[in-house]
Amino acid sequence: MPTLLEALDEKYGLNDHETNIDVSIYVPKLPPRLSVPELLVLNDCNIDKAGEPEDLKKKCCTVKELDLAQNKLENWNEVFGIIQYMPRLEFVNLSLNRLGGPILQPVRMDRLRSLVLNNTKLDWSCVETLLNLLPVLEELHLSLNEYTNVLIDTIENDMENEKNDGETTSCTCQASKQNKRNSRSLKRSVSESSAYKKVSAHEGVKKLHLTGNPISEWNEICRLGRVFPNLNSLVLADCPIRSLNPNTLDNDENNYDNTENKDPHEHFESLVLLNLSNAKINTWDDIDRLARFPSLKNLRVQCWPLWEKCDSTEHERRQLLIARLPKINILNGGDVVGSVEREDAERAFIRYYMDKPESDRPERYFELIAIHGKLDPLVNIDLRPEKRVKVTFTYGDSSEVRSVDVYRTVVDLKSRLERLIGLPASKMRLYYVDQDFRDLQGPEEMKYPHKQLYSYNIRSGDEIIIDQKN
Repeated sequence: MPTLLEALDEKYGLNDHETNIDVSIYVPKLPPRLSVPELLVLNDCNIDKAGEPEDLKKKCCTVKELDLAQNKLENWNEVFGIIQYMPRLEFVNLSLNRLGGPILQPVRMDRLRSLVLNNTKLDWSCVETLLNLLPVLEELHLSLNEYTNVLIDTIENDMENEKNDGETTSCTCQASKQNKRNSRSLKRSVSESSAYKKVSAHEGVKKLHLTGNPISEWNEICRLGRVFPNLNSLVLADCPIRSLNPNTLDNDENNYDNTENKDPHEHFESLVLLNLSNAKINTWDDIDRLARFPSLKNLRVQCWPLWEKCDSTEHERRQLLIARLPKINILNGGDVVGSVEREDAERAFIRYYMDKPESDRPERYFELIAIHGKLDPLVNIDLRPEKRVKVTFTYGDSSEVRSVDVYRTVVDLKSRLERLIGLPASKMRLYYVDQDFRDLQGPEEMKYPHKQLYSYNIRSGDEIIIDQKN
């Protein structure tokens, strides 16, 4: 497998050795590239090692963004052996590398702002070790890492087991993999609940992605709010969260993080964007909890079980959500909610609950009544065409008024007229005469055999003229 330097040489031709290649066109000779671009993409190159330090230092000193996703890196020392020679580095993607083993010689990364560790199966102890090396980190991606619990927190763990005298605090990233697999049931035991580590808050992190992790309890997410108190963007798509109520534990004695009688937004005062698509939430109560997040403006709540049991169209559901979420400006990635759309949604919300029993009306209903007052019910107007109309059929000198189904097609009408006038349908030509525009536009030939009669806006009193083809 190649080192990073060998992958660089293969992609960018950074070696200084000239090769004798016969070409059929003349090109001016250019000096070899002395350094790589600021954006260095070497994903899926089978890289497993860094390479010679001096060459790395010379060639990679200008790199600002590094993508090493889907390589063969398994040792953090090799990772640090790469990035320590990139002093301007601000972004690193290490997704799909099975990184394990202790971080024996950690390297502080003073300029790194974004770190992507998706599908690395990195345990929380390793995450905390890395966070302490990243003083200016703003964005962290930990998606698809099979987390069922968040095992870091800023509060004291009274139930923490005493550490053995010989235990090291270095990060052993594969040590708890089997324990995590065994803890994926919805109910957590006391021992699983008490396994977290007390850490310091990391106030610089603003964006956190945890997509696709099997975390189901909001208590676990509250820990992230304490560890990252200034989050403004939190992506929890495809996480099977069952409720936003942080006070739902199987046993009060297991309330290990003191979340009783807490609000779900207590640790998310700065959160502006929240993605909860494909959660397992099934009640409108959780929508009302989202309405109490003080800074939340951008929300995604698609593909919830709640919507499957809602007897409403997608447009009606959007109106109900907008009315219940007065602070949300962007819902499910759509256009910005304007004042007109919001007022229409709030009025529709009032009318939706007007005929419901008072016990079924949410608190938001009474808040909107105070704003808009009690509304009159909408008039139920049926805009469907009449099913049957009386039309005058004229053939030659004879006319007859008959009732006709407006949902019949022209060809069907011709077949029925065969019995009336004794003329084969294939020899028949029909003309429609609108009683109101008889003198203005004259008869209109009904030439399309599969067109339904109502599409001519046919009404009682109109006329259909039957003519014989030559």
